[in-house]
Amino acid sequence: MQDATLNHMGKNRLEAFSDGVIAIIITIMVLELKVPHHADWAALKELLPVFSSYVLSFIFIAIYWNSHHHLLHTVERVTGGIMWANAHLLFWLSLIPFATGWMGENGYSTLPVALYGVLLFMSGVAYSILQTVIIQVHGKDSRLSKAVGNNVKEIVSTGFYLLAIVIAFFETRVSEAIYVIVALIWLIPDRRIEKSLEG
Repeated sequence: MQDATLNHMGKNRLEAFSDGVIAIIITIMVLELKVPHHADWAALKELLPVFSSYVLSFIFIAIYWNSHHHLLHTVERVTGGIMWANAHLLFWLSLIPFATGWMGENGYSTLPVALYGVLLFMSGVAYSILQTVIIQVHGKDSRLSKAVGNNVKEIVSTGFYLLAIVIAFFETRVSEAIYVIVALIWLIPDRRIEKSLEG
């Protein structure tokens, strides 16, 4: 009974810490939206690249927060491996505000767009590692293991990120479109874990 209580507390702390970090990430990104010095449409137009990069990153962070929330619901035992895998994910997500600001401030130039793709790719890899570690801790018969099953969306997203990174050195607009496509793919609710928990 005591072990179950400690694990519950550990899980709650892990989720609270992660939520706090994600909230700070979003706060840092929104602070990049500087208030215009002039009250006209031209001033707002100058902010458009920064605002559009913020919107895209906000969507990605929200997707990760949503997925992470469901992922932690499957955790019954928190281990050091899970905590480090979770910290690894948060590390890559915490760098997204930098790439977001750099990309917006430089009008979606080649290197910032490519770096943005690298960070999205590494965040996806880190999330997969966290998922794998949780499955290893809880076993192949765990709810998460049964829920994950088909990971087509993860594979497609990873391929798109790599493609966008390469294309950024030739045509950044295509890379931007690929990032939007990936975001749209993940905006469609993935209820695998929810269904597993309901079952």
